[in-house]
Amino acid sequence: MTDLDKTTARRDITDALLTALERRHEVLDAIVAADNRAAAVDAVADLLGKSKLGAEAVLGMSFYQLTKDQRRRNQAELEDLNSTLTFTLAERPASSGDTLELRPFSPDDDADLFAERTAEQGSAGDGSGKPAGALHDEMSAAADRVDDEEAVWLTAVEGDAKVGLVMGELTDGEVDVRIWIRPARRKQGFGMATLRKSRSEMAALFPGVPMVVRAPGA
Repeated sequence: MTDLDKTTARRDITDALLTALERRHEVLDAIVAADNRAAAVDAVADLLGKSKLGAEAVLGMSFYQLTKDQRRRNQAELEDLNSTLTFTLAERPASSGDTLELRPFSPDDDADLFAERTAEQGSAGDGSGKPAGALHDEMSAAADRVDDEEAVWLTAVEGDAKVGLVMGELTDGEVDVRIWIRPARRKQGFGMATLRKSRSEMAALFPGVPMVVRAPGA
C-alpha cells in the first residue's frame, strides 16, 4: 500500500469516527435496527455519508475512543491528514472504492476500452513498452497469456460504466501491474480505488509473487 493510499484510508476512518461520535445516538439506533453486521455497516455509511471503510471502523470502536481525550486526538489527527492531502472524499468520492468493481476483461465487450487505452498510450498491452500491434492480435495474445496463467487483465466498472483497465503480467518472478483510467474518469478517485482492489485480486491470482504496481493513469 502506498503512503498516499494509507493516508487516505486513515483520514476516511478518522473522519468517520469523529462524525459518528457527534451523531452517536443516531448511529446506535441504526446499528440496533440492523439485521447483521453487513447491514449495520451499510446503515452507518448511509447515515453519516462516509465510506464503508469508515463505517467498519465505527462498528469496531473501543469504549476508550469515546473519551474526550481520544476525541481531541482524533480531531488533531484529522486536521493533520487534511493538511497532508489535497483532496477530500467529497471531491473524489470514487476513492473509497465502495462503488467500484473489477471483473475479467472480455475481448468482445471491452475491445472499445482497450482501443481507447492504446490510442492514448500507443504501447503494447503486454507491458514490454513496444509499440502496439493490431488490437485483435494484442487481445488474442493477452487471452493466451491469461489462459497460461502468465497474465491477468481486469476491467474496472462502476455500475454499467467501464472506467478503466488493470493489466497484470508475470515477468521475471514479479507481477507488473499497470492501471489505466479513462481520461473522462480521472481526478475522481478511480485510480486509487482500482489500485486498492487490484492488490487483493493479484495476490489471490498470483499467491506469494511480488507485485510492482505502476502509477494509475490519472
